[in-house]
Amino acid sequence: MSPQATQQRSSKFLKDLGIYAIGNLGSKIITFAMVPLYTFFVKDTADFGYYDLCLTVIFLIMPLVTLQLRDGAFRFLLETSDSGDRSRIITFIYRTLIANTAVSLIATVLLALFTSIAYVWYCFLLLIAMSLFEVITQVARGLGNNKEFVMAGILSSLGIGVLSIIFVAFMGMGIKGIFIANIGARIISLLYLEWKLKIVATYFKFNITMRQVGRDILKYSLPLLPGSLCWWLTGSSDRWFISHFMGLDVNGVYAVAFRFNGIIFTLATIFYQAWQETAILQYHSPDRDRFFSKMFNSYVSILTILLTVYTFTIKAIYPLIVDVNYQESANYLYPMGVAAVFFSLSAFFDMGYQCAKDTKRTLPAIILAAAVNVVLNYVLVQWLGAYGAIATSIITYLVLFLYRLNDMKRYFKLSIYRSSQLAALIIVLGAIPYHLFSSWWQLVSYMLLACVLVFLSLSKDMRDELQEKLLKKMGVGKQ
Repeated sequence: MSPQATQQRSSKFLKDLGIYAIGNLGSKIITFAMVPLYTFFVKDTADFGYYDLCLTVIFLIMPLVTLQLRDGAFRFLLETSDSGDRSRIITFIYRTLIANTAVSLIATVLLALFTSIAYVWYCFLLLIAMSLFEVITQVARGLGNNKEFVMAGILSSLGIGVLSIIFVAFMGMGIKGIFIANIGARIISLLYLEWKLKIVATYFKFNITMRQVGRDILKYSLPLLPGSLCWWLTGSSDRWFISHFMGLDVNGVYAVAFRFNGIIFTLATIFYQAWQETAILQYHSPDRDRFFSKMFNSYVSILTILLTVYTFTIKAIYPLIVDVNYQESANYLYPMGVAAVFFSLSAFFDMGYQCAKDTKRTLPAIILAAAVNVVLNYVLVQWLGAYGAIATSIITYLVLFLYRLNDMKRYFKLSIYRSSQLAALIIVLGAIPYHLFSSWWQLVSYMLLACVLVFLSLSKDMRDELQEKLLKKMGVGKQ
């Protein structure tokens, strides 16, 4: 591949990365700003713990409502520019969502009649709003409207922020206000997308043959459904074990730390979204293995710096931004961050399955991870409490990472650089100063030292490229 083509490929990735960064960071800053608000206005940690459990169940049911069409929508729309094909894909997706919403409504009516689950209708509305938001935003992205996709995310988070202030802070509605804010914000975003892109008006057709495309999409998406359920077990079962063995109050404290830790997942999502598009388009390039290796090793270094800077900074300011009832959650941030790093690295390899449209091969690793997660949670939460759940997450995602690292050899071959080995060592050893140091200058000193070591461990080409990009962003580069 020519240097010009390589440069164009890298430039496109960085452009996509910038677009997704603006949307995700802007939205998550607003979301994280809500965590202190919730801790100050929802004083009872058990109430917040119950809301967190409701959200956990919603995430379990969402794949059943969407049938993982969010993945199918993006993958199939990305490959076609034909308006007829796009109409068939979008019509099938929308009709399926409508049918599944009707089924969910019937199930909720039965639950309301025969059970006394608190906030059951709020849960239903949030389930549908989140399901539609997840799929339709990916439709917009698959159509090439990345900026509108990003703006929808920003509007959603901004809406959550404004409506939370109104219903939680001013009106004192507690977790009911949190439900309303989340439902309303996603409805606003969906209305924006339809107003801006006119997806229904342009592509939804009542009389159109879509049987074959429907089969193709389901063939791609349905194998991801069991995986999503296993992902739920892997990522959310800890809340159930903590609530069962330790109580809702402990789960409330744990949930606050998990939300703060979400910044690492957010930045990993930014990379994943940009990488997803680039990997699919570059999968058949002649220098794929070298390019993928460079991306992976750069990603390891970025995650290490992110983990260090974020967790040490948050620890220094935690007493200022979180109510005293939730202060214990600061101790969970770094080990949770380590788990997030392993999760992010394992997600990098998901591209192999997507590029080859071999999604059924995702199942063995995810089933293994889910089994390890449930067994270890059952054992360790009883023994170590919340720390047992965190240890379980670290081990689970490490197992998943190692499995996929080996499995990816069938799709592409990676080279692990020395910089990545040093970064792994820094991640492991970073837990010691995090839990030993308490003053801000100690935390900042270690943070700077770790970042300098990671930067110096990069290859000369990677350091030069990073410096060039930074200088260009600052307006100091070549004119």
